Amino acid sequence: MAAMGEAAGAAGGAGRLSALVVARDEEARIADCLASLRFADEIVVLLDRSRDRTGEIARAAGARIVEGAWELEADRRNAGIAACGGDWILEVDADERATPALGAEIRAALPAAPDGYFIVPMANHVGTHLVRHGWGAYNGVAAKPILFRKGTKRVLEGRVHPKIEITGTRAALHNPLVHFVDRDLSDMIARLNRYTDLAALDARDAGRKPQLGQAVRRFWKSYVARHGHREGAYGLALATFSALYPLLIFLKVATARDGSKKE
Repeated sequence: MAAMGEAAGAAGGAGRLSALVVARDEEARIADCLASLRFADEIVVLLDRSRDRTGEIARAAGARIVEGAWELEADRRNAGIAACGGDWILEVDADERATPALGAEIRAALPAAPDGYFIVPMANHVGTHLVRHGWGAYNGVAAKPILFRKGTKRVLEGRVHPKIEITGTRAALHNPLVHFVDRDLSDMIARLNRYTDLAALDARDAGRKPQLGQAVRRFWKSYVARHGHREGAYGLALATFSALYPLLIFLKVATARDGSKKE
């Protein structure tokens, strides 16, 4: 981890920077992810019930490993944040890559940064195709508050895309984090099904009825307001899946309720 030590020296009085990766069965992607984070002072990999070689690969890359089992996304994220020893934390997923330009911008920004957080833009890809427009809702976002002073961010309850509490001064970076969201259309469909399964469980536990009127608003927001129409078939797919998201949650909650009544 010599490169990480050199980066720490260059950072001067900026405080230590931890890169946090929460992963489960990510042996195919973890090495490239960790290699892109070597500008950090430490890399922490939180392994959630991982059964493949993710931990072995991460250890070989010099990462510090935290292993356990967390059913809820909020619990695993908060555990990862707590495990970081840095003053600042950069939260990255295994399907994301920090570019050298982003690493340099982070190191340049931290020395004068007040307590708070940075919004980091996302370069979202489907396969190798960069899709610039139409992101939002469950599909993915155009920017995220993933660089923050430790103690300013807490992830709230929820199985999928939980809300967060974050405090302090807000700032923004210019260089994006590269995000390989889905491999192809089939992967997008599988993710929609997986996420709506989890969201339906959250809705059922909370006694919350999904609002069907959201479907039309979500399609318009993705395809028109966020200019998804500029992306051709990719933009139409994002808008369609955004609309299907509340519809599928509604149907999964309703059919689960009907099934439990018959029992």
